[in-house]
Amino acid sequence: MCLTKPGKSNVIDAVSFAMGERAAALRVQHLKDLVHGAHIGQPESESASVALCYYDDEEQQETIFCRGITGNSSHYRINGITVTYARYVKELEKIGIVTKARNCLVFQGAVESIALKDPKERTKMFEQISQSIEFAADYEKKKEALLKAKEDTQFHFNKKTSATVEKKQMFREQVEAQKYQALVDSLQENRLQLSLAELYYNEKHIHSLIDNLEERQQAAATNNNMARTLEQTVKTHKKEHGRLLREQQQVEKEISAQEHALSQLRSQYIKIKMSISHHTKKVEDAGKSLKNKYKLLSKKEQDIEESQQEIKELERTWKHYEKQAQQQRASYGRDIELEADQLERYKELKVTARMQAAILRQQGEKLHSEVKAGFEKLSFDQRKKKEVEVGIRNTQNQLEDLMRRAEKLEEYNKSCKLSIEEYGQQEKSLMAELQKGKHRSEELNEELGQVLQELRNASLDNQECKRQLQRNELLMRLQRLYPESVYGRLSDLCSPIHNKYLLAVTKVFGHNMSAIVVTTERIARDCISYIKVERSGPETFLPIDYLNVRPLKEQLREVPGAKMLVDVVKINITPGANQLKKVVQFVCGNALVCETIKEAQQVAFGSQERIKTVALDGTLFAKSGVISGGSSHLRTKARCWEEKDVTKLRERKDQITTELRYLMKLKRKESDLKQTIAQAQGSQIRLKYSKIELENIKKKNIVKCQSEISRMESELANLDYEIKIQQESLETKEAEMNMIRDQINQMEDLVFSDFCAEIGVDNIRAYEQEHQEQVTELDKKRLEFQSQRARLSAQLEYEQEQIEQQKKQLNKMENAMNEEKGIVAVQKKDEQKVLLAVEEAQNNLLEVEDQLLHKKTQVTAAKTELDQETQRLHKIQKDSVNLERDVMFAKTSLEQKRLVRHNLLLACKLRSLPVSLLSGILQEISEVQLDTESTLLSTDIHEREAEITIDYSQLKAELKNLEGEAEVKAHLEKLQKLVDSLELVLHQTAVPNMKALEKMVEMKNRLQEINEAFSASSKETKRCSMEFEKVKAQRCNSFVKCFEHVSVVIDQIYKRICRNSSAQAILCADTPDEPYLGGINYNCVAPGKRFMSMDNLSGGEKAIAALALVFAIHSFRPGPFIILDEVDAALDNTNISKVTSFIRKMSQKNLQAIVISLKEEFFSKADALFGVYSDVDKCMFSRILSLDLRPYPLAEEENGEHMGSDH
Repeated sequence: MCLTKPGKSNVIDAVSFAMGERAAALRVQHLKDLVHGAHIGQPESESASVALCYYDDEEQQETIFCRGITGNSSHYRINGITVTYARYVKELEKIGIVTKARNCLVFQGAVESIALKDPKERTKMFEQISQSIEFAADYEKKKEALLKAKEDTQFHFNKKTSATVEKKQMFREQVEAQKYQALVDSLQENRLQLSLAELYYNEKHIHSLIDNLEERQQAAATNNNMARTLEQTVKTHKKEHGRLLREQQQVEKEISAQEHALSQLRSQYIKIKMSISHHTKKVEDAGKSLKNKYKLLSKKEQDIEESQQEIKELERTWKHYEKQAQQQRASYGRDIELEADQLERYKELKVTARMQAAILRQQGEKLHSEVKAGFEKLSFDQRKKKEVEVGIRNTQNQLEDLMRRAEKLEEYNKSCKLSIEEYGQQEKSLMAELQKGKHRSEELNEELGQVLQELRNASLDNQECKRQLQRNELLMRLQRLYPESVYGRLSDLCSPIHNKYLLAVTKVFGHNMSAIVVTTERIARDCISYIKVERSGPETFLPIDYLNVRPLKEQLREVPGAKMLVDVVKINITPGANQLKKVVQFVCGNALVCETIKEAQQVAFGSQERIKTVALDGTLFAKSGVISGGSSHLRTKARCWEEKDVTKLRERKDQITTELRYLMKLKRKESDLKQTIAQAQGSQIRLKYSKIELENIKKKNIVKCQSEISRMESELANLDYEIKIQQESLETKEAEMNMIRDQINQMEDLVFSDFCAEIGVDNIRAYEQEHQEQVTELDKKRLEFQSQRARLSAQLEYEQEQIEQQKKQLNKMENAMNEEKGIVAVQKKDEQKVLLAVEEAQNNLLEVEDQLLHKKTQVTAAKTELDQETQRLHKIQKDSVNLERDVMFAKTSLEQKRLVRHNLLLACKLRSLPVSLLSGILQEISEVQLDTESTLLSTDIHEREAEITIDYSQLKAELKNLEGEAEVKAHLEKLQKLVDSLELVLHQTAVPNMKALEKMVEMKNRLQEINEAFSASSKETKRCSMEFEKVKAQRCNSFVKCFEHVSVVIDQIYKRICRNSSAQAILCADTPDEPYLGGINYNCVAPGKRFMSMDNLSGGEKAIAALALVFAIHSFRPGPFIILDEVDAALDNTNISKVTSFIRKMSQKNLQAIVISLKEEFFSKADALFGVYSDVDKCMFSRILSLDLRPYPLAEEENGEHMGSDH
């Protein structure tokens, strides 16, 4: 059975709707959209329904499945009874219709879609057909639960294993802890004795240092009192010097203000001067232009007088001509005489002729008057044309003059702009230079103040000894001779990183402190030769390439309480820093620096290998065992580090002073800047006026001339056109007049024919001509006279108007020139005033400069007296500095001892040693600066620690009664070695777990909990495994049942469709154990071709293979019918014939097929045809036509029957 024509999709939608399909598969978004729309003007229906009737041949029972729409919801009925969707679908499945699998429906394009499916999509389709997809969610859930249960079981098993191992370890740790505790107790006791002994002798040293410090502080206080007295005197002199400086600065400010005012007055004078020059030039130009205008005016007045004389002469000539014409008429009149009756007859005939030609005469007179007016207009236009041409030439000449003037002004503007740009660049450069100099001067003054303050604070002797000066001069000469090779003295090239290392570095450097560093040995020998020639003192040289530098021992950096001397020396210059490090390494070697003498001695001689060590106070422990202590000479030598800084400050002071002098000279450029600004302003004023004039010429005068020329040219073109039109019109009218005149003459000839014969003339015009020629000639002359007089009068009137306009323009120019003259006069007065003000300002400036010179003399005298008092103060301050250094050294030693006490107490606190205290609490010890390089502690820490009094009753008597530092040191070293040995044993012994007993009980309880959890997780894993296997079996059975059936049937169907036993269709799964987890491959062997996958087949072959798969799937779950929607879209006629033959054979057995097709080759082989078409009654609806084709057997079948009967 086949469906054709439009409306087939609606049938498919209706069948699908009745089979329970969702709205998404029905070409609509909402179910209510399926309801048929109403006719125009009719209400829309809100409900609709489709019924599906199924008849069972065996039970001979009919079942009606009905699905309806109300609003946007569906309702389901079976045999009129309302049921749920699930029940509805279940009943459909009983008769073989599986909605989800769509086993009865093959939609349009479904065959092509099946042909294009990949293996995974094919697997999904099989899952829907087999309904194994219903187990997919439960399968995944059970699988996830099984995996989680297995992970939990493995986790608990691992915990159980680790807990068993941990229990065995705990037992071993318990035994080790007891042995370790005995060693710890012994170490604590020895540490306590060592700490108490160190604290006991540390307090003795602190008391002796306090007494020494008090004596030195008294001496320093006495010297400070003397310094304060001198400081007061110096302050008094400084105040006086400062007052004089302020007065000097005030005078300088006044000079600056006067100079600024003078500069402004000069600038104002220059502006006025430039303005006067500009306005004077304008007056001169206006005078020249006015003079030229007056010349033109006088010339035009002469032309007017000549025109007036010409008019008078024309009138006299006309009067004379009239007299001559009258005399000629009188003479002609006496030649021909008519008789009275002839004259009367002539008049009568003349009247008759006039009456007959009255209309023509009127036309002729009208044309004559028009011609006369046209000639007058033509002559007037021709005169006007000449006047316009003259005006155009004059205006063009004026425009050329304006253009030349504009070009000159533009060139002048360009030159002014270039001048302004040059002045601007000069101004910017000068301003930038002055501004930079001002900022630099402020920075230098501030830096100079800081340098002077630092020099005053240094309070060192400002005078160097003669020998030191000679050595410095020698070094400078050597550096000039070898600038790239002589670096300088070692003390200038490097310095300690902190002041506390001064004595230590000085001690190790020794005689190399003042050694000169050079690059090579050759340079050193050349320098020595030069010194010999100059007969200078001996010098030590350190050639970098000649030094034998030993490598540093890196393990020394790990020595506790010590640092390598190389690490506390820094290089002060950047160029050649790497080479200078080699020199420092040569001088320092592997020497170490320690905080105290005791630590230095311990480091130097405490190990098997002796180490060169120096203490902060300058005590040196050599490898040979020689010990050299610090001295006053060492402190004096160490001052070179500070004197070096002072020398740098002095050099910086001289540099700043020199630069300030240069910056003072730079201020002289302010006058150049002011002059440049004034010149730039003058150029700007000139440029402004020239721009205004140029703008007036371009925007007003030139535009006005151009518009005037354009107007006159357009007027000239109009005149030419009008003259041409008038000439053509006059010629036409004259021709018409001649025609009219000829007609009048013919009429007169008829009227006067007898009269002319009587008087003996050819025509009456011959008679009249004799008498009328004079009249005509007179009229013509009169017309010429009137035309000429009118032309001269118009020209005279035009020239008079031009003269009036020029007179008004001249008046305006005279008024403007008078105004400019007034401006020049006013500005000259202003110039005189400004000039007087400039002279007055110059006189005031000279007076103020004299005051400044007097103030400078006073400041110099006050400065000399202040310097004398300052030198005295510096001498006393130097002594105070020396005393303060001694006090500072004593304080440093005291602070070092207090730091040692602090560290000892802190060590007791950190190590929890049981130290007995008479007062104070050990917990109050602060932990600040425990590892810092500084030896000073804050005051509040000292106060708190001073309140702590230690009870030394715990200290053994043999340690209290020691005498001499050597004995104390020996006993303390002995105790330290004992402690070190115990610490070494403890360090080599692994620390056991001291809480092993407590953890053993916890371990047993935890192990029991782990065993219980492991047992529970094992049971859970077993349960999840059973559930998973059950679901897996259900899903696998459903899928495999379908897949195996289709795999077997599809090959048979494919062969039947292709009508070839060699054709093959093969389905194979990627994962045979669980085929639903992988893809399903579809391969075919088409007739006459090799084995190929679905993707490699042609379009028609793909369609045949896809149809074979469709029919194979339908055979697994055969429904009562199957609907195929345009499955022949991709098939040619041959393949259509194969498919139709297969469908006909299947339908003869157990298949009811409904096919939708638009191809005649397909539907012509159906048993019945149904056509769907639209009809309109009250509304539009669909109707179905049917045609039973069974009475009309196919030709193939008839041939088959005939062949059967023949057999």
